[in-house]
Amino acid sequence: MPDTSQTILERFRTAYGKDIDLTLRPAYRELLEKLGNPQDKLPPVFHVAGTNGKGSTCAFLRSMLEAAGYSVHVYTSPHLVEFYERIRVAGKLIGEKELASLLAENEKAAIPGSISYFEASTAAAFAAFAKHPADFTILETGLGGRLDATNVVPKPLATIITRLSFDHREYLGDTIDKIAREKAGILRAGVPCFSAPQPDALALQTLRESAAVLHAPLSVGGMEWEVEEHNAGFHFTDAAHAYNLPRPALLGQHQYQNAGLAIAALAVLPAPLPEAALKQGLRDVEWPARLQRITKGRLADLAPAGAEIWLDGGHNDSAGEVLAAQIERWREEDGKTPKPLFIVMGMLTTKRPAEFLSPFAQNIAQVRTVPVPFEPLGFTAQDLALEAQKIGLTFAKASESVAEALSDWAKQKFPTPPRILICGSLYLAGAVLREQKRFFRVA
Repeated sequence: MPDTSQTILERFRTAYGKDIDLTLRPAYRELLEKLGNPQDKLPPVFHVAGTNGKGSTCAFLRSMLEAAGYSVHVYTSPHLVEFYERIRVAGKLIGEKELASLLAENEKAAIPGSISYFEASTAAAFAAFAKHPADFTILETGLGGRLDATNVVPKPLATIITRLSFDHREYLGDTIDKIAREKAGILRAGVPCFSAPQPDALALQTLRESAAVLHAPLSVGGMEWEVEEHNAGFHFTDAAHAYNLPRPALLGQHQYQNAGLAIAALAVLPAPLPEAALKQGLRDVEWPARLQRITKGRLADLAPAGAEIWLDGGHNDSAGEVLAAQIERWREEDGKTPKPLFIVMGMLTTKRPAEFLSPFAQNIAQVRTVPVPFEPLGFTAQDLALEAQKIGLTFAKASESVAEALSDWAKQKFPTPPRILICGSLYLAGAVLREQKRFFRVA
């Protein structure tokens, strides 16, 4: 019986011995060469790096291009429920038979133990994209940019930098300019780069310096292009366009900027997308576990009567700020009797719980901490509760699972049904969606 894609991927992971290696080693380039350098044969590429908003920006790009009738290859990471989510070939998730075949080809061509899990999956995505026709390709970096396995495309159509913040310090550096320089490693000589608004002046300065060295035109949100939110949606303007657009289907004030970034980058196309396609793409866009509401399934059944349940994979300081803004908006919408905010949180030990929680800590009524299932690098529920208590959330308690936390709350009586936010890790979000058996639309 042929090996499955998961079996082969696990062999890559085990043989290489570590999950993350930012080196762009010769062995990876040699593998690509043996495969015929598929990265050189892709349809025009939008290459996306940044700290927060990469996946959402990719989703907006894809949705608007497809609304205009184009076919699009997409490579993103990590996946939430199934690995196939990472590789979308001309609009459809890659099939098991093709993925297993491509990975087996990688394994046959590679020196044993020389290729990481992410390199193997990236090479498989490149090979799939090179074999199938499409109009455009969207590539999301896995980590960083300069040394990311996706950063071998010789000349993308455009590069995109989402909001920069602190994350993965152990790999990217402990200062914002170091992180920005790593992310700016995807820039190419003469290739237009589009950046989200950068709240940190040093991050923006580093991007401008990197772009200037390469003579890469840089277009920054809040400067070369603008997004202005209003009650029914938002206005987008740049030097050549002015659009009045509906609210994005993805919830959160930050998604207006992510949508604007995607629209700004689409300006590189020889002919602008019809405004109708932009509007349709904004209405149709899907990207799970980003302020996603859960209304059905096991967890909804376990929760207190009348409670709202929201799921978000945010896990760093800027994600905390984004959630704080949405929480304030919810409180305004609630009026005189705001729903109490209950948090269920799991997190990896590579993250900093205090930085994530601090922006909205003052609005939290109850906290339950949980382990991230099947993640050896996750905080124990008890240790994470202690981290929450250190910033004043003295009522934080440990639970064995999300289901246990919801069940315990359901046994209590609350004057106003709570708003429950499950957050702190994309891996926890994936586990929640897996448990819900609530797979999102994929084709």
